[in-house]
Amino acid sequence: MKKEEKMIEVNIPAVFKELLTLKKRVKLYYGGRSGGKSYAFADSLLLKARQEKLFIVCLREIQSSIKDSVKKLLEDRIEHYGFQDYKVFETRIENQVTGSVFAFKGLRDQDPQKIKSLEGADIAWIEEAQTISKKSFDILLPTIRKKGSEIWISMNRELENDPVWVALGANPDENTFVKKVNFYDNPFCPKEMIELALKTKKTAPEDYQHIWLGEPVSEISSKLIAPVLVRRAQSNSFFETTSPLVIGLDIARFGDDESVFCFRRGRIVEKFEVFKKKDTVQLADIASRYLEDYQPKKLFMDIGANGAGVYDILMDRGFGPLIKGVFFGAKAMNPDRYVNKRAEMWDGILSFLSQDLEVLLPQDDMLFGDLTSVNKKYDAMGRLLLESKEEIKKRLGRSPDRGDALALTFAAPVFETREERFMKTNLFGSGRMQVADLFQKPKYQGW
Repeated sequence: MKKEEKMIEVNIPAVFKELLTLKKRVKLYYGGRSGGKSYAFADSLLLKARQEKLFIVCLREIQSSIKDSVKKLLEDRIEHYGFQDYKVFETRIENQVTGSVFAFKGLRDQDPQKIKSLEGADIAWIEEAQTISKKSFDILLPTIRKKGSEIWISMNRELENDPVWVALGANPDENTFVKKVNFYDNPFCPKEMIELALKTKKTAPEDYQHIWLGEPVSEISSKLIAPVLVRRAQSNSFFETTSPLVIGLDIARFGDDESVFCFRRGRIVEKFEVFKKKDTVQLADIASRYLEDYQPKKLFMDIGANGAGVYDILMDRGFGPLIKGVFFGAKAMNPDRYVNKRAEMWDGILSFLSQDLEVLLPQDDMLFGDLTSVNKKYDAMGRLLLESKEEIKKRLGRSPDRGDALALTFAAPVFETREERFMKTNLFGSGRMQVADLFQKPKYQGW
């Protein structure tokens, strides 16, 4: 760089010192509005790129045009400091002395192979990381793999289950540095912003927590199931139950979806069994084995799309007394309260998790994401309506298959009569059930 430029002072707040001094694979800064994260990241990267040759990629989930990127911010900071060694091009910024390059990419619209081409990056800056989908992040994280490379993350947390936060921020490992920065940590925070923050604190405390302190949206009006309910159920200790087993089977509709079996006994969700790329016969074989091995009270299964074929095979094999097909879009048992069966079953999960008695869920991050991802609304008649699975999949990066499998276990009340016990004994003992057997043989008394 030119001699006269060496004395230029870059004012990076001390709270961000780890960006330049700490050797960590991941550096994640989060917090509320006016914390100065974007400015500090931009200034730090511009400073580092003047000291050595770096390939820096600036990433966000959606970048329809270069205007959506942080390129304009970097340009403004270059002009602010009067750096003469940077040259700004239409789609990149270069340092003419060190050879450093800044590139700008959107993740969602990139072909996975193009994302993988970023493996030579020295630093990846993920801006507005709360918007990054799990699918994008799962591809990106192992892609930035150059020796000594770093991932810098700036985010204002939106939801409890933001994919980047769940993956890195919630339980950071030894290679991950996490720091919260708010407006009161920023010595350059404008007076007007401080006054606005303090006013919000008085007039709208909940908004203050989210907007200015960086807390995820409270558990909350738009969400059907509050994260705290799921975490509570996942942290409970195991207890005994005599309730009968119910299985829910959500069948994959598209190539990247999963077919999921959920095993629930009363207040205990025991486990999930997950399968990919299974055809109709293969899934029917798995379901048959579970029915024979576990002898559930009932298996509720999704019979939309591919599910109908699995259902027909199971019926043909004589499992009719134990299976019940469910259409998510069908009429609810209580149509005055729910728009469709899907809303009714998912509200069953909410009631289950809201019980005064303890309930138990597996400690499964994907299940947590599924259950806390569903937004609710109401139709003109005041009936519960859930957002579409397409909307959830777009935001979550996948279909909420585990959540749907659990919801299916609430498709109908479960109880076991002596006749039903006898039917199971006959079915698994002597072969296919004959209707006449109910009248020709004594009722089975034991279990």
